Amino acid sequence: MTGLTKEDIIAKACELGFEDVGFTTADPFDTHLDFLKDRQDEYGWAEATGLKLMEGTDPKTVMARAQTIIVLMEVYFKKRFPRQMEGHFGRCYLDDDRVTKDGLSRRIKAFRSFLLDSGIDSKVPYHLPHRVAAARAGMGTFGKNCLFYSNKVARQGSWVLPIAVVVDRAFDPDMPSVEMGCPDWCRNACITACPTQALKGNGTIDPRKCISFLTYFGQGLTPRELREPMGIYVYGCDRCQNVCPRNAPWLAADLPVNERVAAREKDFRLSSLLNMDESCFTSRIWPHMFYMGPDRLWLWQMNVARAMGNTRDTGYTKDLIRCFKENRDDRVRAMCAWALGRIGGQPSRAALEGFLPGGTAILEEEIRYALGLV
Repeated sequence: MTGLTKEDIIAKACELGFEDVGFTTADPFDTHLDFLKDRQDEYGWAEATGLKLMEGTDPKTVMARAQTIIVLMEVYFKKRFPRQMEGHFGRCYLDDDRVTKDGLSRRIKAFRSFLLDSGIDSKVPYHLPHRVAAARAGMGTFGKNCLFYSNKVARQGSWVLPIAVVVDRAFDPDMPSVEMGCPDWCRNACITACPTQALKGNGTIDPRKCISFLTYFGQGLTPRELREPMGIYVYGCDRCQNVCPRNAPWLAADLPVNERVAAREKDFRLSSLLNMDESCFTSRIWPHMFYMGPDRLWLWQMNVARAMGNTRDTGYTKDLIRCFKENRDDRVRAMCAWALGRIGGQPSRAALEGFLPGGTAILEEEIRYALGLV
């Protein structure tokens, strides 16, 4: 039996750069399971895509001898990102290393090695409800935007990533804090700010309407009624976090520049992304934003075209015309047509008129819509 104490574990986690540590039991998350079962219309897609969220509510499906969940708290917004990138990408993805495994992954691996050296086996399941585990470990509360807010770090903001480590040793659990922590005086800023009305109030969300979901799990051509509300985000979304009064203290902080991300800024410019080939995508983009592999390159480019249209920037007109002419995916070409119509101007109109007839019914309809003919 190991003599490792909670204090030893906390000290090691802090040494490795984690900013808070909590402990909870490995008991099933029965309430969360009931929640998922009751809302299969909204969460059934997760099971269909293999995410296995319902299975993840029982830690013993991950480790039969599970006794404790250790939750490590990572602040993913310690350094500021280039403003242009923050406008188009959710911050939690900008320094993500789940593919490259050259940052956070190394520290998690070092933590698990530390536990193993003392005879403690561990697993880090992707489908366990990490935020609920963090609340059950007393590390913070939830917001009306369904995000987790730390009690101790990031000035008690939501710029945190709880990492649940399931272990086969018993440790005394911390006092739970599973509750809504929003101040009474907040008048639902996040719910009001959600342009697709994904946030439903009382800490609930329809993920199928969430901009983040739509940008990387969307199927087919984005419905016309969602294109303008999705704005200029290409991958992910931070709108409900940006307007939240609980996040204002951290957003006001004078943070240093994240140089790792800044070095990649030119690869993530809209003009570079719209007409990138598969080789560029695989080597420069996908390793940092892993939800969409090469088979979803069309979705990336469609998102970029929609974002370009919503900027109303005539500087993107040539890029969109080129993409319409050279891209072979009708979903991307259709969005280019829509974007040209939204940007407007004589060059856009002349190009759209030249694209008629569209070749397919979908393309022709989008071109005619962009020209104001339907």
